Amino acid sequence: MKRTILFTIILLEHIVILGQRVPNQAENMDYLVLFGKDALPASGDDDHVQILFFTVPQAQSAPVYIRIYDPDTGGLHDEQTNVANTKCRYSVYGGEKAFSQKESRYTDPIGEYKSGNILATRIFGDEKNYDNKWFTLGPFNPTEGELVEEMGGRVFKVIIEGLTGDDGNAYRLFLSVSASENISVQGGNAFAFEYTVKLPKNKGTSHIYPFVSNQVISVTQNNFDFDQDGQIMIYSIAKNRHAAAVSGDNVWASSKHPLQDEEKNTTIDIQLLKTSNTDNTVSFYVTNQYNEALPFFAIPLGGAPTFDYKLSIKYR
Repeated sequence: MKRTILFTIILLEHIVILGQRVPNQAENMDYLVLFGKDALPASGDDDHVQILFFTVPQAQSAPVYIRIYDPDTGGLHDEQTNVANTKCRYSVYGGEKAFSQKESRYTDPIGEYKSGNILATRIFGDEKNYDNKWFTLGPFNPTEGELVEEMGGRVFKVIIEGLTGDDGNAYRLFLSVSASENISVQGGNAFAFEYTVKLPKNKGTSHIYPFVSNQVISVTQNNFDFDQDGQIMIYSIAKNRHAAAVSGDNVWASSKHPLQDEEKNTTIDIQLLKTSNTDNTVSFYVTNQYNEALPFFAIPLGGAPTFDYKLSIKYR
């Protein structure tokens, strides 16, 4: 149903250097969430697999680490259903086809999405000694990532899978140059083609930052199980509070949005304006006119867009 992306991104030279935490502070999301494979779809997790990518600049020579916050599945931040019975597997891949294999970039976990060389793997269950703490995978030599020049360096893939159970595992990741601290890789970034995330419990605004290349003429935003909890608005240099479709409980919603020429080769800001003070887990992805998934970045390329009130846009 969902095709992979074929794109060339011109990475902007002035990427803002922020922490490579996923979700990032700029996105204003509490945690990534993964439910065990036995969880009901109404949990907000559509497929019980999360695929993330980290980029490391070619100039990086020191080892890098992928750190996991709260990797256990039955603790303080997790969504326990009854008895904590969920196990999740975290795996890091590098080498040839870790990124370039097309199924790696699908929004459904089908085909050869576990492509590349497996560099590290670890399964966590209800383990109190890892609750609310950091766990480190690595070290990884930067050359172990797949060289993808259009993505700005070498790419590592992280796959998180809900193997058993029906609980929700809330966690964060961080790309670091230290095994014991969160110290950013200068010029690094993180991106995904689909998110399943827990939004902040209090009402507020969260952000998805897809980058659209010169070949993209329209985007379609797709969201699952938002529970009609507010609004979704699109901002860019040419759009200001452009309304998008909002999903209800256990259903998908999508809306297509044509792009102006001024918006190409820029980042757009899809904002989820949550209006309740309740927990809400949502899945989200964005496609182009060919139904190919677009990458969205933890650190928005070129910074978050600002609407240009001086743009002259003609409507036919």
